[in-house]
Amino acid sequence: MDRVRSASSFEDRYGFCRARRIGNRVVVAGTAPIPQDGSETPADPHEQMLLCGRIALDAMQRLGAGPEDVVRTRLFITDPADADAVGTAHRTLFGVGEPVATMVVVAGLLDPAWKVEIEVEALVADSPPHGQVVS
Repeated sequence: MDRVRSASSFEDRYGFCRARRIGNRVVVAGTAPIPQDGSETPADPHEQMLLCGRIALDAMQRLGAGPEDVVRTRLFITDPADADAVGTAHRTLFGVGEPVATMVVVAGLLDPAWKVEIEVEALVADSPPHGQVVS
């Protein structure tokens, strides 16, 4: 199985990777709006969702999957008033594949600045060799 890591310090601290590929299945862990360059999280929920999506898509692409391969997304938002902003960003990122999607309002996320977090699952046509870790 292949693994991809991102710049999130939570991966080392909590013992997980950003994404894994097992056969033709690519699964992306809960992805928060953590800028990979160390800058501050944007305040706007639309921008946060775009950032979450770019991080997830980057990990997926490194494992051979693209937005057209996405079959399911799960979005966690902290304010129902942000649903449209987050949803339109989701369409921009994943609309090409029209995945099944769930949006859930939660009491909070790990960092109070985060307004959205996303999980992504994709299915691809071919299987890569197993045992690779991509940093």
